[in-house]
Formats: sequence, C-alpha cells, structure tokens
Amino acid sequence: MANRVQRPHEEAEFEFILARADVPVLAYFHGVWPKAAAACKEMDPLVREVADVYQGRLIVMRADIARCPGPVRRYGVTGAPSFVLIDRGEAIGAGSGPMSRTALGDFLDAHL
Repeated sequence: MANRVQRPHEEAEFEFILARADVPVLAYFHGVWPKAAAACKEMDPLVREVADVYQGRLIVMRADIARCPGPVRRYGVTGAPSFVLIDRGEAIGAGSGPMSRTALGDFLDAHL
C-alpha cells in the first residue's frame, strides 16, 4: 500500500491542506521530544494504515507540534500523539495519547 499521509513541513502547508480538503482531515500531531517520540513512533504504522483504509473518505495529515503552533492552539492539542478530526476547519472529534487500531477505527467511524 502506498503511503497516503500528508506531511506539512510548516503551518502554511497545514492550512493549505485544510483549505483544499473536500473530505474530513485527521490531523495526527506528533512530537520529537523523547517521551512523545517513542509513543508517536508506535502510532506511525497505524496512521499509515488508516490513510489507506479510509482513502477517499478522509485525508490523513501528520503534523509536527513544533512546526504548527497555530493549529496546536486552535484545536487544543496538549500532547503527542494527539488526533483531531477536522471538517471544514472545525474540530468534530479529538483524542490524545496512543490508540489501538480498534480504538482509532471506532473513533473515526463514530465521526465520519
């Protein structure tokens, strides 16, 4: 399966992806400090899988907390990993911390 995860390198790219999205966006916020990096590394394969499974119904975006401070504040992200489901710029669901495949799938299915 191809990697369908968008990776904005800065806040402007994050906003560009949101503005052009015609389906909801799952923003997966990750961090590079040691404790967050370990948890995020654990989540990365699952996030790639979600991008493949929900292709066409969802855009998945992996955003670095340090590079996207505006969205972090706007969506109330307080740690990494964090997930925010965004539709037309508005958060329609959020979760924080590592999630199992089942928990993330249930979260998405409840909001899509």
